Amino acid sequence: MSKTQETEGEERKIVTFTLGNQMFGIDMRALIEIREWDEPTPLPSVPSYVKGVTNLRGAVVPVVGLAERLGWAPSVLHSRSCILVVAIGQRQAGFLVDEVADIVVIDSADIQPAPDVEVSEQSAIAGLVRIERRTSDASHSETMVLLLDLDALSLTRHIMELAA
Repeated sequence: MSKTQETEGEERKIVTFTLGNQMFGIDMRALIEIREWDEPTPLPSVPSYVKGVTNLRGAVVPVVGLAERLGWAPSVLHSRSCILVVAIGQRQAGFLVDEVADIVVIDSADIQPAPDVEVSEQSAIAGLVRIERRTSDASHSETMVLLLDLDALSLTRHIMELAA
């Protein structure tokens, strides 16, 4: 979700997914596909969060460990780990996530701005929104979802170079 794409009061679909215990979301319009985890081809001399590249119907797509890209500990691979292939401008990138949760409809008027904190680079958080989730016992609970700004994530020169 790009900060420039938000329109007040507009309903939009987001894909929610987890990294550790945190729920994230991206705009459904940016999603190309969800792929099962498959070890990418490693590349030399790239940051540790660039896991390598994969072939997507003839296109070479960089695969990024999203948790590491955000400054967190690397994701631990398991049976529900997957790659979200997204469009960032005219390029594509794959993000390793722990698990895809759901596709939900939100109202852009419900998106709260990300907290204004000092960071070394542009924040990858476009905003926050609360969603209602059904739990395993059929009750409901609210969860805070961090909406990612894919444009901010694409600023990494390594992703841009790999996707070119």
